[in-house]
Amino acid sequence: MEKTYRPKDIETKWYDTWENRGYFKPTENGSPSFCIAIPPPNVTGNLHMGHGFQEAIMDALIRYKRMKGNDTLWQVGTDHAGIATQMVVERLLNQENVTRHDLGRNEFIKKVWEWKNESGGAITKQLRRLGASVDWSRERFTMDDGFSRAVEDAFIKMYEDNLIYRGKRLVNWDPKLHTAVSDLEVISEEENGSLWHFNYPLSTGNEYLTVATTRPETMLGDVAVAVNPEDQRYKYLIGKNVILPLVNREIPIIADDYVDKDFGTGCVKITPGHDFNDYEMGKRHNLPVINIFDDDARLNENVPLVYVGMERFDARKKIISDLDSLGLLEKIDAHIIKIPRGDRSGVIIEPYLTDQWYVKTSPLAKKAVTAVENGDIKFVPKQYENMYFSWMRDIQDWCISRQLWWGHQIPAWYDDKENVYVGKSEEEVRVINNLGNINLRRDSDVLDTWFSSSLWTFGTLGWPEINQFLEKYHPTSVLVTGFDIIFFWVARMIMMSLYFVDDVPFKTVFVHGLVRD
Repeated sequence: MEKTYRPKDIETKWYDTWENRGYFKPTENGSPSFCIAIPPPNVTGNLHMGHGFQEAIMDALIRYKRMKGNDTLWQVGTDHAGIATQMVVERLLNQENVTRHDLGRNEFIKKVWEWKNESGGAITKQLRRLGASVDWSRERFTMDDGFSRAVEDAFIKMYEDNLIYRGKRLVNWDPKLHTAVSDLEVISEEENGSLWHFNYPLSTGNEYLTVATTRPETMLGDVAVAVNPEDQRYKYLIGKNVILPLVNREIPIIADDYVDKDFGTGCVKITPGHDFNDYEMGKRHNLPVINIFDDDARLNENVPLVYVGMERFDARKKIISDLDSLGLLEKIDAHIIKIPRGDRSGVIIEPYLTDQWYVKTSPLAKKAVTAVENGDIKFVPKQYENMYFSWMRDIQDWCISRQLWWGHQIPAWYDDKENVYVGKSEEEVRVINNLGNINLRRDSDVLDTWFSSSLWTFGTLGWPEINQFLEKYHPTSVLVTGFDIIFFWVARMIMMSLYFVDDVPFKTVFVHGLVRD
């Protein structure tokens, strides 16, 4: 026997033995089932310490139940990670001075698959080295043929049931990646900034209102100034107009309880096209929405000509200088502000008005709340139910489209009049809608990866086909996950599972902490 213990040699040998002998497969011996679906790690790279921690918990649960005689299935798979994977492949192409636009969509997708087949296996090697006793014979990938069919079927059914719609709404926009991103993909941290105070002259008389803003460049899209209705300083001005400097457009002074009398000057510029709170206020007061940016966050044709085409922060400097030269810059205060940055690109995220696809979540959320309230799903520790409920009871519609090439392309087509047709293929769409040979173009967007991964517990078991695995191992027994994705994944899996298979996706959600350092 060797004097030194060499774990790599010994562990690799025995893991290969266990896997080759099928020890991790379900026994299908009629004993009670126990199933865990592994939260699919992104195919883009390596596991981190949080994964190692999580896999160890799941492995302990699975091995314990296996030794107790349960018919166990630990379902393994990886996520295609739309944004992250596209970035990896684009960086590799950039080293060759090639862009995805040089290749075109189809050739770029081929490159991604080539990369996935060559480099996307690091995670599966790591899971084996960790000793994770998953059933490799059932390994899934969110872009494999079967799972892609499940995603397509899910989208079409929800569209036909009036739960998916297309609309122009404000989204988190990444000007570098040119796509909408979810709240989870936005990291907001405090940074040193400034609070600029500008004077907006009243349209009559010699008075002016002083507004304070941390984003001067957006003032070109202002459509109102808001004050608190109880603010005695400004009550007499409600209903009057100010002149928007530099643009010379009259905009109204409105009253809204949202305005904090004690912050800044108590007067708030309202830019519904570039601020989420302003957007909601704009809806309440029926205000117009003006978009002043393009996809690169450069100023567009909706601003005075002198600013058109300017990068947003260059425009900021010029606007401040121009207002100062007009005598309208009152003062500048140092101010700590939360800056939202894209977690992939690192650039500052811009609220941006675009056409996107949405899921109507409120009808789905009601059932999902009830499932936890009545004990069909238990959270461990129980306190995490409160986090779940707080989000589900105030849920917003879910933006499911992304302006990427890698992912599940949305199965929708448009004619020259922008009518929308949804179906499995262009041929099917033409036949069903009796369209003949009219010109059709396919929607270029792909689905948010959270949409496909929300189908994970039943999609990996063969849905939409009803089969013995789906009937035996669904609902899964437990989900092991971090609290940071209760909103983005756990809640959405519960909604989708209840909708598509009329059952919960798991009976217990075991919530662990995060490895912070």
